[in-house]
Amino acid sequence: MKKLIVATGNLGKLKEMQAYLEGLEIELQLKPQDLEIEETGTTFIENAGLKASQVALATGEWAIADDSGLAVEALNGAPGLYSARYAPTEAECIVRLLKELGDTPNRNAQFICAVAVAPPDGSIAIEYEGICQGTITLEPQGTGGFGYDPIFYVPEVQMTFAQMPAELKHQLSHRGQAFQGVLPQLQALL
Repeated sequence: MKKLIVATGNLGKLKEMQAYLEGLEIELQLKPQDLEIEETGTTFIENAGLKASQVALATGEWAIADDSGLAVEALNGAPGLYSARYAPTEAECIVRLLKELGDTPNRNAQFICAVAVAPPDGSIAIEYEGICQGTITLEPQGTGGFGYDPIFYVPEVQMTFAQMPAELKHQLSHRGQAFQGVLPQLQALL
């Protein structure tokens, strides 16, 4: 297995995965542009598995996929699976989330990232979920990152994801944890 098809059309996500899988002798490629996968799962792990499986079957190659989002305790886990579609833009997603939370004292939240790898037959060879615990700030802090990063605060380092140096975020984040869990399993498959 020297080639992995990434179940995304997003070049930025492909580059991010390359950084997490550095050191493995694999070539990552974007899925075919015309291949659309409907995310019908009810969990991040189901959606990651669905995407990896569908891309593997469609291409006849090994495939890797991830699915991630933010779950806020006081909002019963919202935005959850709809994190990217919570509002039309990233900035509006933050505004909506902060408005819905208001001055609620419970600001506990977690970022979740599920990763799945499937061989050409579409079965799931690897599944792993990374979780980063944090809280939601009252207002955005920091200019790095993307999405909800400016309002996701990690108490152990006293910074939002948007304030962290990339290397630290890479290490602590839900995505970093998910790929740390997948890496040894992927190496064993190679």
